[in-house]
Amino acid sequence: MFSSLFFEEYLPIFILIIVSIVLSIIIFGLSFMFAIQKPDVEKLSVYECGFDPYEDARNEFDVKFYLVAILFIIFDLEVMFLFPWVISLSQLTSLGFWIMVDFLIELVIGFVYAWKIGALEWD
Repeated sequence: MFSSLFFEEYLPIFILIIVSIVLSIIIFGLSFMFAIQKPDVEKLSVYECGFDPYEDARNEFDVKFYLVAILFIIFDLEVMFLFPWVISLSQLTSLGFWIMVDFLIELVIGFVYAWKIGALEWD
């Protein structure tokens, strides 16, 4: 059913997945066992959006919170395009290389623009 080539190519990925699952279970288990479980006022306080999570969900709050979150998602997804490019860099033609350089230049221009208009500052 499966050829040996299939196992040769995907065995390292399968091993990586198994090791990462086992390692995450070990780390989570050890942190749960050794962490001091004493909730106080500071640990139970509100964070991120600044509202009590048990109040009415229709409270108004600053749009900057959404803007920072959207900018983070946009730049994070654009950076994800770099991983396949780096992996296949030795197999690309010069056109593929320069297209990605153009993409990186546009990414930097967008970042500088967001920085200059103050979208990354939290007042």
